[in-house]
Amino acid sequence: MIFPAHLREGDKIGVISPAGPPDPEKLRRAAEWLTGLGFSVVCGRAAERSDGYLAGTDDERVEDLHTMFADDSIRAIICSRGGYGSARFADRIDYELIRSHPKIFWGYSDITYLHTAIRQQAGLVTFHGPMLASDLGGEHVPSLSRQLFSQLFQPEILRYDQHVSPLSVICGGSVSGMLVGGNLSLLVSSLGTPFEIDTKNKVLLIEDIGEKPYRVDSMLNQLRLAGKLHRAAGFIVGNFKLDPDDEPEDGPSIEEVIRSYLLPLQKPALGGFLIGHCEPSFSVPLGSDCLLDADRKQLWLQPGVQ
Repeated sequence: MIFPAHLREGDKIGVISPAGPPDPEKLRRAAEWLTGLGFSVVCGRAAERSDGYLAGTDDERVEDLHTMFADDSIRAIICSRGGYGSARFADRIDYELIRSHPKIFWGYSDITYLHTAIRQQAGLVTFHGPMLASDLGGEHVPSLSRQLFSQLFQPEILRYDQHVSPLSVICGGSVSGMLVGGNLSLLVSSLGTPFEIDTKNKVLLIEDIGEKPYRVDSMLNQLRLAGKLHRAAGFIVGNFKLDPDDEPEDGPSIEEVIRSYLLPLQKPALGGFLIGHCEPSFSVPLGSDCLLDADRKQLWLQPGVQ
């Protein structure tokens, strides 16, 4: 794997919108926060555009991605928000360009598709973390969400235990391996494509938002039938945010559905992580090695930068 260089004060950060259009005011506030940390911010040409539910055309969005990676003065690329649209140009990305100009790439949700594609096609470690307009540009941002940005400043081992949030053991044991995954619906949508998620001997992270239990069941079943759950070495279950009004009055909960798929595999699995569509949100490097100790309810993550 290729580990991007860490950030230094004064570095230039590029902002792109590979999926939906961001809220301009939130994007401005987040950019001011980055500037306050000592960085300069450069927005892509389509970063604030709107083409319906997309931030500009596919041509414009992939061009922004290529431009930011090709420009060696840009030291990191942070996505403004998720939504939908990243997969639309995945087959048009110049992965050799990314491999030749490795740098920090940060986002989550719909950006999961790009994380998977970039890791598997270019061999670059990327970061699953809160984005500018959808998270970091809010009026009341949890301190932890911002603190985890510090992992980009120098190589550091991250530890997640019950001091961060209550964790629940789905299946005991410990395992080490490369951390992969992200948004469950995006992982499922990669199946049958050149960017199909590779889970063999990997620790698989799953999270999602607004999906009812039967939908989570359907997606996990598809991963099961595709052999993705069987091949994984262990599982990290992040946040599955669901509106209280959508909670089922009867039938299994999302937690029960997830347990019904993971427990029979008898592989280390731990739930309750504040990773994904939640506040605060714990950022993690995808493609880096981790140690999951379900018995002790701990996760150790190797640095994602060099």
